[in-house]
Amino acid sequence: MGLDLQKDSQRDSRKTFYLETFGCQMNVHDSEKVIGTLLHEGYRQVDTVEQADLILYNTCSIRDKAEQKVFHRLADYKKLLAQGKKFGVLGCVAQQEGDKIFERAPHVSLVCGSASYRNLPKMLVQIEAGQRATGLDDRETDECFETEFTARTNPHRGYITIIEGCDKFCAYCVVPFTRGKERSRTSESILAEARQMVDLGYTEIQLLGQNVNSYKDPAGKKSFAELLAAVGEIQGIKRVRFTTSHPRDFGRDIVEAIDAVPALCDHVHLPVQSGSTRVLDAMQRLYSRQQYLERIAWMKAARRELSITTDIIVGFPGETEADFAETLSLLDEVGYDGVFSFKYSPRPNTPALTLDDAIPDQEKAKRLETLMARQREIQTRRNKNYLGRTYEVMVEGRNEVRKQWLGRTSQNKTLNFTADGGAEPLVGSYVPVKITTSFPNSLLGEMVI
Repeated sequence: MGLDLQKDSQRDSRKTFYLETFGCQMNVHDSEKVIGTLLHEGYRQVDTVEQADLILYNTCSIRDKAEQKVFHRLADYKKLLAQGKKFGVLGCVAQQEGDKIFERAPHVSLVCGSASYRNLPKMLVQIEAGQRATGLDDRETDECFETEFTARTNPHRGYITIIEGCDKFCAYCVVPFTRGKERSRTSESILAEARQMVDLGYTEIQLLGQNVNSYKDPAGKKSFAELLAAVGEIQGIKRVRFTTSHPRDFGRDIVEAIDAVPALCDHVHLPVQSGSTRVLDAMQRLYSRQQYLERIAWMKAARRELSITTDIIVGFPGETEADFAETLSLLDEVGYDGVFSFKYSPRPNTPALTLDDAIPDQEKAKRLETLMARQREIQTRRNKNYLGRTYEVMVEGRNEVRKQWLGRTSQNKTLNFTADGGAEPLVGSYVPVKITTSFPNSLLGEMVI
């Protein structure tokens, strides 16, 4: 985190690497830690595969045919083999496919799942010696990937992983098999990392986990809500976010913490996946529609106006028209600020593979289109409520074509704005913006001088 990583990398400028990342925020942050580890081990990061001695591909297996995309990419890389390059597959597809990657792509030297990243220095020595290296700890390890060599890509907003792995075993999800069992870091180590990030100039921190609110302090000192509050109370931190929450472990104390600590953002992402209790049972989600709505009620009763977003899967095996209608009615009842929606796709090793009543892809596509249209109407209506209000925005950049600044509110709303009168807000600063125009997915405003 606070070390001069580039200085370390100069120990051997001949060792270069290129890393391509796909998938979720966990993968993005994993890559930051992997990059930091490689720099510390004497490697230098380059911008193209042609410049690299070691080419790494950090993979995601959530979506359909993810492994096929990986093997297609590896086939593309094969033409570079004659140049003496080495190749490695990291992440979820690495864990999922394991040694099969070596069989289908013999030019690969390294296969490493996320639960084994802590062993990367040893594996780098192996591949440098011309050997193959494999790290596939799966659900065996109790250790987290903690490192002080994190190469953060954003100088103002940073991630901290507080819990790795998953023990929920939802019927459609491959994550418990690719990222291992749940294992949490101590609250002391998390708070120490947050303080160090503040010393480096970070003002926004996002706590990460497959089920971030399933966090259990190994030292028994803090619950998730208490940890959330403690991070938010660190002097110098202006915003704290967290993702992703599981409804089963979402307690009222989380809402109480948000109400009590100003730095905790006015946004909760709480995936529901379906509005039908029958489908939720088939998905093995461990809660009912009514229990989910109880948690929504806690958030709507908060003293602060919270933005609520979710994930929804359409076309899960056996989902009837009536089940899908219940999902649509949930959209209306909750009034989400945003929905990430997907068609169900079968994933390897998951219980859903054995379920009957598969939904035809054409029907899944139709339901997805219907859901997205309904949610667009809801967001159009909700975003109009922000007109005329003034919000604090973290400045993220500038669109030179549109002559607008780009920012985000505490509620995680994308807010583009103009700054007239010669004002030039700094990236990473926080400025007041009055909203003048609303769109389904964003807002437009003017900086208040």
